[in-house]
Amino acid sequence: MRGVLIGILVLMAAAVGWLTYDWYRTTQGGEAFGAPFTLVDQKGGEITETALRGQPSAVFFGFTHCPEVCPTTLFELDGWLNLLGEEGEPIQAYFVSVDPERDTPEVLDNYVSNVSDRITGITGDPEKVAAMAKSFGIYSKKVQLEDGDYTMDHTASILLIDRSGDFFGTIAYGENSDTALAKLKRLVREG
Repeated sequence: MRGVLIGILVLMAAAVGWLTYDWYRTTQGGEAFGAPFTLVDQKGGEITETALRGQPSAVFFGFTHCPEVCPTTLFELDGWLNLLGEEGEPIQAYFVSVDPERDTPEVLDNYVSNVSDRITGITGDPEKVAAMAKSFGIYSKKVQLEDGDYTMDHTASILLIDRSGDFFGTIAYGENSDTALAKLKRLVREG
């Protein structure tokens, strides 16, 4: 009798799991990670969520006035892509500004171009950038400084997006380089 009860519980758990999966799949409507967006790249051209489809992507949200985290992350990402060589060529890399008020396309172009020719800067209308960041689960907040200037608090992880535009994982700020490279290789193979 005990075996029958355990069997029934296992079947019920499997049924609940399947129903939860099916509900999630149908409510998401097959859409990729993040909401649709229309912003501009560092050259002033329109860029939409379709840029994150068809090839694996690495997306970092930051800002050009960032004193340490953003330049370090961009430098590391560029270095990892260079180390991967041809293996990493499918990866498209993006730097999305969480400070579009200061980070115009021209400012972004100058900033990103000084670090990498593999990373594309993205900016745009502040409300549209904020909506995009929120849909990707990115935290950002303007923090006033004593001298009247401001800085930005923000999520400091690189998001990995697969070919279909779905979330694939993250590379944390300060993550071990070997681990980051392994994640990027896996993104190319499986993503």
